[in-house]
Amino acid sequence: MKKILFASSAIVAVAFAGQASASEPIKLSVGGYMEQWAGFADEDNTATGGRKNAFQSDTEVYFTGSTTLDNGIEIGARIELEGETSTDQVDEQFLFVNGGFGRIEMGKNDSVADSMGVTGPTVGPVNPNDGGTEDWVNLAKVIDTVPSSGDQNRVSYFTPNFGGFQAGVSFADNSESNGRVNVVTTAGSQSILGSDTSGNGDNIVSGAIAYSNDFDGFSLGLSVEGENEDEDNWYGAGVNVGFGNFTVGGSYGHVDNDGEEDVDAFDLGVTYAMDAASIGLSYAYQDDEEDNVENQGLSLGLAYTLGAGVSWQSSVFWFDEDAAGSASDNDGYGVVTGLALSF
Repeated sequence: MKKILFASSAIVAVAFAGQASASEPIKLSVGGYMEQWAGFADEDNTATGGRKNAFQSDTEVYFTGSTTLDNGIEIGARIELEGETSTDQVDEQFLFVNGGFGRIEMGKNDSVADSMGVTGPTVGPVNPNDGGTEDWVNLAKVIDTVPSSGDQNRVSYFTPNFGGFQAGVSFADNSESNGRVNVVTTAGSQSILGSDTSGNGDNIVSGAIAYSNDFDGFSLGLSVEGENEDEDNWYGAGVNVGFGNFTVGGSYGHVDNDGEEDVDAFDLGVTYAMDAASIGLSYAYQDDEEDNVENQGLSLGLAYTLGAGVSWQSSVFWFDEDAAGSASDNDGYGVVTGLALSF
């Protein structure tokens, strides 16, 4: 692996060698989003007594910028800042290199398996497949058909798009040695202990192949993705088909926990878009044999574009979770509405 990385670095260095400084300096632009939600949830959790929520929010500001060298290669950076957090203020930060050879990303970012994975179509702020149900109710496990390793310090490569086909591969070491701050709260005060080195250092290798294309009267999106960390593996696949104003699709994910009990999950969804409005129905199911948790969820969502970058969204959701021991079982429903702003 070291020889491969060294050779790749040498190739990149030769490509950049001798470049004049005629390119424009990198100037950062600002973007981001803000989501503010109001709602309620009713659940039957005898272990915790239930939880009532009134509001949820998610805000992020990101900075992006790039420059194009004289040889046509684009180099840039992206930095994402969380609007509210108790630990990691920087969500993702990475540099990218674009050219006829494809795209290279290096920094703290999602894997290609995460970014290229296709899941069932959804509408609204709450969806059963890793879509915010856990923000409103108590769940022992979150349904997730793309259970990737999340933000890690990694390098990723994406091939050029060939007739709708694209492939990617990522490598990380799960060190978490930078980009994270370990904060401990004691007696109402916070003690910053420095870098969190809780990662185990195991290599994380991710891969994905995706296809996306529009035809006469319909569109098609496909993905096959997977990830390996030490002896643990997960893999999945997804498909979306669009025709007229409808989009239907789903995805499947399987986790192989080093000879222990496995996890299987799938989701299904259908959406209908009409002018500024869209509506969607989504269902997801997961059987976690390792922790003996079986859960499922259903959501009906509505979104209406009020103006440029302003969307009113609502969800009505239901869930049912059967965990080990009757005291841990939980089921219920909720209603959420609010505004999503993008800028």
